[in-house]
Amino acid sequence: MSKALENIRVLDLSRVLAGPFCTQILGDLGAEIIKVERPGNGDDTRGWGPPFLQDENGADTSESAYYLSCNRNKKSIAVDIKTSEGQELILKLLEHCDILIHNFKVGGLEKYGLGYKDISKKYPKLIYTAISGFGQTGPLAKEPGYDFLAQGMAGLMACTGAPDGEPTKTGVALSDVMTGLNAAIGTLAALNYRNETGKGQMVDVALTDCTLASLTNIAQYYLTSGQIAPRLGNAHSTIVPYQAFEASDGHIIIAIGNNDQFARFAKLIGHEEWAEDERFARNSARVLHRDRLVPLIAAELQKHPVTYWIEHCHEINVPCGPVNTMDKTFAMEQIQQRDMRIEMDHPLSAEKISLVGSPLKFSETPVSYDLAPPTAGQHTRDVLQKILDLSDGTITRLKDQKIIG
Repeated sequence: MSKALENIRVLDLSRVLAGPFCTQILGDLGAEIIKVERPGNGDDTRGWGPPFLQDENGADTSESAYYLSCNRNKKSIAVDIKTSEGQELILKLLEHCDILIHNFKVGGLEKYGLGYKDISKKYPKLIYTAISGFGQTGPLAKEPGYDFLAQGMAGLMACTGAPDGEPTKTGVALSDVMTGLNAAIGTLAALNYRNETGKGQMVDVALTDCTLASLTNIAQYYLTSGQIAPRLGNAHSTIVPYQAFEASDGHIIIAIGNNDQFARFAKLIGHEEWAEDERFARNSARVLHRDRLVPLIAAELQKHPVTYWIEHCHEINVPCGPVNTMDKTFAMEQIQQRDMRIEMDHPLSAEKISLVGSPLKFSETPVSYDLAPPTAGQHTRDVLQKILDLSDGTITRLKDQKIIG
């Protein structure tokens, strides 16, 4: 095998972000992903712009940057699953698939005969990954779930933002992304179990569960102490100094992880005596006296530019780094050497398009970038002919009846 999942086929009934992020990971690893979309506009995120991909004349296409971000390495087929013949096509495709992934709300697929109970009876080896807002059980199970709600309800927003400001969502739909990651992990675990036992199963992944689990030490802060961790902006609840500071020409992150690092840092900024001060010598004391210490550090760091502090902190092995905007991030040699920006051909663009590369690096089965994010229904005819052996006449009839697009 040249690809880790090259023998795996996934039927992807997901849309927007959490599900597509999951299936893009599997696609990068070599799985064949068949993305099922509504005839017509397809995945909602295709229209979530601007910005949109531009054609050779500089005009906007129907493909948004949002959609492009999480749909490479997939084949798109347009099937109306609300119709009986559309449902039959899905069931026939499942005969040839290892995994079904969807993010319909709980009960959404049951009315089409595509719920887990029905599917598992017909295909007991199938792995059925269901992504939802609140999971398949509980009083909120049937409620629609969105990233913003998950961030708020699971506690992420309450610990994000300035101490004297309002609770703030993260700059990216992080609950969706983390749920996509967990869905991929769970799916691969179920795949290994199936390989050992021959049995498929449901993988039930919820935005709220994944968001809460991601809060790690913040959640444990409450469980251990019975108290709510304070909202500290760019600071850390239990480490000081571990936050962004303003230099003379921008912002720099100082991430002191132990007392020896702090002693070296204190000497660098001209306050060697802090390493002997009982208020500052140990991290536990620095946490208690952060209101006194942090302003003193801030005053010193404002005296020099970001590059000065980065150079000198690196010399004494103190973790630090700039706060980059995306242009500076992609300009970093480190990011470039890690292949975190890739180029792919796209049918609607005269030039190659840029995408964010996969963070997964393998010594034996490297990720591959074989298919650009597809246009809606781009592979319908090809998939139905090659996998289901449908004739041109049948495909034409289905298209005329708007069962496929």
